[in-house]
Amino acid sequence: MPELPDIAVYLDCLAPRALGQTLERLRIQNPFVLRTVAPAPAELEGSRITGLRRLGKRIVFALEGDRFILIHLMIAGRLRWHRLGAKPPGRLALAALEFPTGVLLLTEAGSTRRASLHLVAGEHALAEFDRGGLEVLEAHRDAFAERLAAENHTLKRALTDPRLFSGIGNAYSDEILHRARLSPLALTRKLDAGQVDRLFDATQSTLREWTARLRAEVGEGFPDKVTAFRDGMAVHGRFGEPCPDCGTAVQRIRYAANETNYCARCQTGGRLLADRALSRILREDWPRSIDEVE
Repeated sequence: MPELPDIAVYLDCLAPRALGQTLERLRIQNPFVLRTVAPAPAELEGSRITGLRRLGKRIVFALEGDRFILIHLMIAGRLRWHRLGAKPPGRLALAALEFPTGVLLLTEAGSTRRASLHLVAGEHALAEFDRGGLEVLEAHRDAFAERLAAENHTLKRALTDPRLFSGIGNAYSDEILHRARLSPLALTRKLDAGQVDRLFDATQSTLREWTARLRAEVGEGFPDKVTAFRDGMAVHGRFGEPCPDCGTAVQRIRYAANETNYCARCQTGGRLLADRALSRILREDWPRSIDEVE
């Protein structure tokens, strides 16, 4: 799922292409993607784009008349910029926003349709989509610490909870926790002041560095390779590969459709965290430390 750095780069690239432009047409290719219709798509046509912003993991287009288009890409949704007259990518296309400068396509790979497009009128309606998460790049350490301790959860769950922190998902939470040298299963209310400091610094530095890196990769173009698995990541998506800091094989915890990656030496003092599926099968044969695996 595109997270804060990815959304920030999308907005950077949309600004020179769409900001101040007239939305000439809003085409809905797949009716499922359109979740609210007040105003209706046709009512927005001919309106100028007056603003672009991020709301959690949503991209928001502000239009004249205090109206908004919200796009949530979910896991497989992506934005693509095409020149006028270009052929849309078949079944992948869910919606198209046509401007004098080009066409913005909302696409989604796979057969599960989770990406969404909402049309709303008024700031009050827009506010209903705000989950309340703290904007970590704008926050001070004390506000971060207060939000972290608001509920006693694992660090992995807390960082990815949109009610607590805005824009952080599975991928960058792994990277943040590795940089902070903290276990994904450590409890938020059991951290000491030094650990909170490390987590705060790691959260800000990781998100800023990856945003800058993605901006440099895209340059004057448009993001066409948005993925949760990127070269240069320390642990996310690198199960079995060497940790870039200590060389130990990266480990994982699998649950449902998600996976948490971590380095046992750097983050858990050498202790292997139980994989919910595999550890139940192996029981007493489940290794307790990374030394038993290597």
